Amino acid sequence: MNPIELVDLLKGHKNYIQTHNCPDPDAIASAFGLQYFLKQHGVDAQICYDGPAGNPNIRNMFDIFGIEGLPVGEIPDMTELDYIVTVDSQKYNANITDFTGREVACIDHHPTYYACEYEYKDVRCVGACATLIAEYFYQTDTPMDASVAAALAYGIKIDTNDFVRGVTDLDIDMFAYVYKQADVDKIGIMYNNALELNDLKAYGAAIDNIHILEGVGFTSIPFDCPDALIAVISDFILSLNVVTVSVVYAVRMDGIKFSVRSECREIDAGRLTQKTLKGYGSGGGHQAMAGGFIPAKNLKKMSPDLDQLVEKGFLNQIHQMQGQKSGI
Repeated sequence: MNPIELVDLLKGHKNYIQTHNCPDPDAIASAFGLQYFLKQHGVDAQICYDGPAGNPNIRNMFDIFGIEGLPVGEIPDMTELDYIVTVDSQKYNANITDFTGREVACIDHHPTYYACEYEYKDVRCVGACATLIAEYFYQTDTPMDASVAAALAYGIKIDTNDFVRGVTDLDIDMFAYVYKQADVDKIGIMYNNALELNDLKAYGAAIDNIHILEGVGFTSIPFDCPDALIAVISDFILSLNVVTVSVVYAVRMDGIKFSVRSECREIDAGRLTQKTLKGYGSGGGHQAMAGGFIPAKNLKKMSPDLDQLVEKGFLNQIHQMQGQKSGI
């Protein structure tokens, strides 16, 4: 795609850049980078999202990189005539709220599960959405601020798990491109301030509840936990030498949030989550990482033993992916 086509599409409109709900570092970095890119070409856009952005990583990103983003509740004047660009997600996915504005463009690095027509669409399976935004600067020789470059570099590093998860040549090339222009000290500050004391409670619960079956690490967190922290814990569980797939879920007031990771090429985390949760909730992602959600109204379908049903459901789908007969 030619990113100048996106610039031309948005000119003369009131524009929003929408991340997926409860945005993670890659989503925020992508939105920030795109906002700056558009500004350099004479187009203004407001970053927005639904759900809390209260994870320390995200709060630190806002402060350290100078990012301004608003939850949708603080944007009362959005209309159906306003243009929306979705980044790091796609319309109709379970992890993005349908805002009032018109979704005219999409930039994402996940597979498409629900078809949607856009006037501008850039969906490519790379390690990080921030990689695609970095390439916009590279392709058009657009000047880049040191904080923007640092944010994009950080987003790429986090979503590729330091270049060992879903990484492509483009991720590596674009990281090298932005790193040369980045305020490296800000990246270091982000890495040194990634956890809060209260996060240790979630880690403790996950460790206490871990159950490993056939190389799949299952663990539940029996209290409200931010999406971003659940994802970090899922990475942590996957780092165990006896785990090749991790399934972490937190029981919250509004339902159950899942984070799934896979280091096996034959087990696609996105398809695994989508198929397992079908009929209960929704899920999706890409080969190495995925998320899902079961709303509280559907929890009665999962009684009486939630943990057992989760384990059986995921293992059944894994067996099918591996071409094995399930004994469940």
